[in-house]
Amino acid sequence: MNQNKRQAIFDRLSVAIPDPATELNYSSPFELLIAVVLSAQATDKGVNKATTLLFAVANTPQTILALGLSGLKGYIKTIGLFNTKGENIIKLCRQLLENHAGEVPKTREELETLAGVGRKTANVILNTAFGHPTIAVDTHIFRISNRTGIAPGKNVLEVERKLDKWVPKQHKKDAHHLLILHGRYTCIARKPRCQDCVIQDLCDFKEKTS
Repeated sequence: MNQNKRQAIFDRLSVAIPDPATELNYSSPFELLIAVVLSAQATDKGVNKATTLLFAVANTPQTILALGLSGLKGYIKTIGLFNTKGENIIKLCRQLLENHAGEVPKTREELETLAGVGRKTANVILNTAFGHPTIAVDTHIFRISNRTGIAPGKNVLEVERKLDKWVPKQHKKDAHHLLILHGRYTCIARKPRCQDCVIQDLCDFKEKTS
């Protein structure tokens, strides 16, 4: 795929999805961080259901620590892997208070030192909370990058590096959410809705559905 075609793809996606944003509910970088940690192998809808109740009573490192692990688990027990996620969130809150004055750090290096935070989560926080042009490669973005030919790669890091290199500059900040939303509602995993796709004629996918 050439760069002119990539430009056209992101131009069209940006028109079709004029306000690309996360579907996780949050009102601060800290709330977003907790929501993203909880979202691993879980749906945004399921996370939002839990965090609506949790954030009403505890939405800072101090207040979550005051709940304690058992109290926290009571709010997140509907989410997959809640035991491990709960332990990580408690550790993360302690780290924020001890090392960052209770604030969410603004660099990838610092974010990745937090319990339960890997490269993908760090990229989401940098992009969504702080406006950096980072692209976190989740299952949707990995699938679309390979399926369409925008940025094919054998692993998420390879795809991320190609997207960082090839996504047109004016679309870099929104590319993460443009691709996720396109993958969530149009270019779905099993039976992509090619007939409804605004980039169908630009896509390299050979097995397009009618």
